[in-house]
Amino acid sequence: MHTGKVIIAGAGPGDPGLLTLKTAQYLQKADVILVDRLVSEDILTTHARPDVECIYVGKQCRKGLSVPQPTINELMVLYARQGKLVVRLKGGDVSVFSNVLDELETLVAHGIPYEIVPGITAALGAAAYAGIPLTARGYATAVRLLTCYTSDVVPEAYWQELAQTNDTLVFYMSSETLEVVAANLVRYGIDAAKKLAVIQQATTPLQQVTVFDLYDPQQPWRNRAWKSPSLLIVGKVTALHERFGWLPDSNRDEHYFPPITEASALVVQQPKVA
Repeated sequence: MHTGKVIIAGAGPGDPGLLTLKTAQYLQKADVILVDRLVSEDILTTHARPDVECIYVGKQCRKGLSVPQPTINELMVLYARQGKLVVRLKGGDVSVFSNVLDELETLVAHGIPYEIVPGITAALGAAAYAGIPLTARGYATAVRLLTCYTSDVVPEAYWQELAQTNDTLVFYMSSETLEVVAANLVRYGIDAAKKLAVIQQATTPLQQVTVFDLYDPQQPWRNRAWKSPSLLIVGKVTALHERFGWLPDSNRDEHYFPPITEASALVVQQPKVA
């Protein structure tokens, strides 16, 4: 039987208008779409074929209802071996904090043809829609993409470097450990001119941007519940939001990407691929 192909594609950070033309073209051809949680429903209704088999394989950081990565790997191989064109649709860009290595290793191990299509990553989308140029001249020398999804993922020695660098810091999947991020940067003497911006549900109609002074004794970010996804930006560039932020904050307390629940979680018991 003819072996199909897997397209690993990025859907962008939220706004369906940020989808690339190439990904849109593949969605129009796809037989099967394996779609992440952080993908706008409008993308599928606008670009996918009416008869496509769309399978939700959402992940939610630290949530037990997430679809296991081995299940996603098996589904890619299963459908490709049936000769189908499979689009593995991920939020943001496929190469930034997306488990793409596991999927690539699976496809190579099983001889499945594949293609990688980039998307706009959350850091670039969030910064643009918040009016925060990440490497603005005179404010930053570079940008670092990081994660602190658990309190011990960043080595202790690295916190000191992060506190002293002139680079803009962007933390993915770190809203639940925001207090850890703030405490470590302050402990190592981060410049008081560098603020912390929390961008909730970036690039969507529900986007909200909050900028904090890391040395505020009240620590107003403590015990706050942030909508997922939320991105943290630390650096002098965050001060530019007040001047250049062009998208008004939403005052609606809603989820653009519905959280995973028992009803929405995919439970698939597929046979193991040989």
